[in-house]
Amino acid sequence: MFDALFGRLTWDDLKPLELLHSQSINTLVGAGAALAAVIAAIAVVVLLTVTRRWTWLFKEWLTSVDHKKIGIMYIVLGFVMMARGIFEGVAMRTHQATAYQGGVLSAEHWAELFSTHGTIMIFFVAMPFITGFMNYLIPLQIGARDMAFPVLNLISLALTATGAALLMISLVIGKFETGGWTAYPPFTGADFDPGPGPDYWVWAIVISGFGSMFSGLNFAVTIYKMRAPGMKYLRMPVFTWTALCTSILLVFALPPLTIAGLMQALDRYLDFHFFTNDLGGNMMNYANLFWMFGHPEVYILILPAYGIFSELTTTFAAKPLYGYTSLVIATMSIAVVSFCVWLHHFFTMGQSPSINAAFGIATAVIAIPTGVKVYVWMATLWGGRIRFTTPMVYMVGFFILFTIGGFSGIILANPAINWQVHNTQFIVAHFHNVLLPGLIFGIFAGIHIWFPKAFGFRLHETAGKITACLWIVGFCMTFLPLYVVGLLGYPRRSAAYDDPAFIPYMIVTMLGAFVLLSAFVGLIATLWISIRKRDELAVPLGDPWDGRTLEWATPSPPPHWNFAVIPHISSRDAFVREKSEGKPYVLPEEYVDIHMPSNTWAGIVVLVTTTALGFALTWWIWWLAILSFVVLFLWFAADSFREHRGEIIPASTVRTAHQAWIEAVELSEPITRDDEDTPANRGYAKTDIVIAS
Repeated sequence: MFDALFGRLTWDDLKPLELLHSQSINTLVGAGAALAAVIAAIAVVVLLTVTRRWTWLFKEWLTSVDHKKIGIMYIVLGFVMMARGIFEGVAMRTHQATAYQGGVLSAEHWAELFSTHGTIMIFFVAMPFITGFMNYLIPLQIGARDMAFPVLNLISLALTATGAALLMISLVIGKFETGGWTAYPPFTGADFDPGPGPDYWVWAIVISGFGSMFSGLNFAVTIYKMRAPGMKYLRMPVFTWTALCTSILLVFALPPLTIAGLMQALDRYLDFHFFTNDLGGNMMNYANLFWMFGHPEVYILILPAYGIFSELTTTFAAKPLYGYTSLVIATMSIAVVSFCVWLHHFFTMGQSPSINAAFGIATAVIAIPTGVKVYVWMATLWGGRIRFTTPMVYMVGFFILFTIGGFSGIILANPAINWQVHNTQFIVAHFHNVLLPGLIFGIFAGIHIWFPKAFGFRLHETAGKITACLWIVGFCMTFLPLYVVGLLGYPRRSAAYDDPAFIPYMIVTMLGAFVLLSAFVGLIATLWISIRKRDELAVPLGDPWDGRTLEWATPSPPPHWNFAVIPHISSRDAFVREKSEGKPYVLPEEYVDIHMPSNTWAGIVVLVTTTALGFALTWWIWWLAILSFVVLFLWFAADSFREHRGEIIPASTVRTAHQAWIEAVELSEPITRDDEDTPANRGYAKTDIVIAS
């Protein structure tokens, strides 16, 4: 009876109960993390109940199809998962400091940690961050009111949240897989690991993968079909260009990963032999499918950050972007060539020398358009009137550290060198050296830039700069020593080492991990300080940085409909031209009713049913799996027959809101860059940007 109801789930699978059987440090880390997750979830429920915020949460956020709110929810999800990823990183680096001929963690727990850490940071931190930014900015930058498919946008968020939920459930119930974030067979095969761990990975990745693919389709269609009149492709902001290339990559790169996950599920559930050692299986097929996704994925993550750095340099240097067309061509080149380099991830797995040479050349070639971007940003900053704000601190850290990571990538493009260091900590140093300064620094810089647009007040500048410095110092201490120990022969993925020469370096990396933890706390402190001082940091007029793109031509935060009247674009950087001509805020001749999509429960239904489905498939609770699928199908079948009228915003409402904002702007005095970080900055900047020709 118990098996019929709960499948293979037993009381022994509850991690917090492990403390009753063992009180070792290894058990304390795992069970303590599970307890912390449970306590945090309970605290959130209690807080929402005490403050009576449940109705507000559902009505204003969870059922909203507003692209801006969906983008914010993506970023919040990324921060929640980042908290776990950072703590796991600290646990791993602490273990490595003690791993000389042993360590505080068991080998299995260590393998589980680096598997969950990589999976979370790639799929459920980086992906939500970049998807959140694209959701928020694309419609605003192209002069649209929302995404092309608003309901699908909410469903995509729900599918991504399902994957994150399964990862968090695995922290409390059962164990995760130990085959790394790539989940290589045979480590994730049924013979090697018959437990629930690989199944958690499969269903988290497959379900969230559909969400990412849907997002890519949505972004691409929005950019192709919903640009404001006159906004030709070469008038689009660079961030929108990087978002378009990322969307193309999402559409074409996610299917190989999804197919590989489903094939792995067939191997485990129905005894297929796609990736086994026997009966015709071939594990290399999995490696090829995974990295057909995995290397374009690197650029899925990094291209939006490139877009952020492009907007950052031109705004805070008060210059037009140097080499706009070359930057667009470089972006498209990266998107194309990214599909031609996947095999360098397994140079050491026995391919022919000619194949290795071809992929080595392609890997070196893709560095050229990346180098073009760096030179374009440097040329934009050269001779500019730079404001050394928090985003610029992140930019400086990015320039130095990303260049080091890029050079190490060029070295690894040589198959002969790659053969020597492929399975060492040198590789760990390289990909952290690219992703952390490239992606995370870009995301944090972007948060400081667009936070006032989203919430109507700036982030505290001093706290932001201190936090940025902590991220840069913490990164250097944590990952740069890994280049050295990698060249000395320290293998990656190893739970222990037998060379005492590694110990000093591992102690430095451990201390660096704690600095990174303090940097994450600094983000929270920056937000807390900013909320407390939000009145003096308020920028309701909408343009605190003397911005160039259309989102700065709206109030902060923007209204639900984004633009009172869809703008007509006559040139690149049209908002800058309007400001230079003294007519950035002009009342339209007439206002019209605006049709907006109405709220829907589709996201909540998808989140609940797909999470239940993934959990049921992981634990073989077949009745729950069938019920979840049936409920999901029936809800959408019934909802398809319901008339979706949407919401009509009366022209009078639009006129009142828009005229009140214009009047507030006209009654204000524009502030110069000298007053940008003072309470005088209410979001009406006096322009000193040079107009693009």
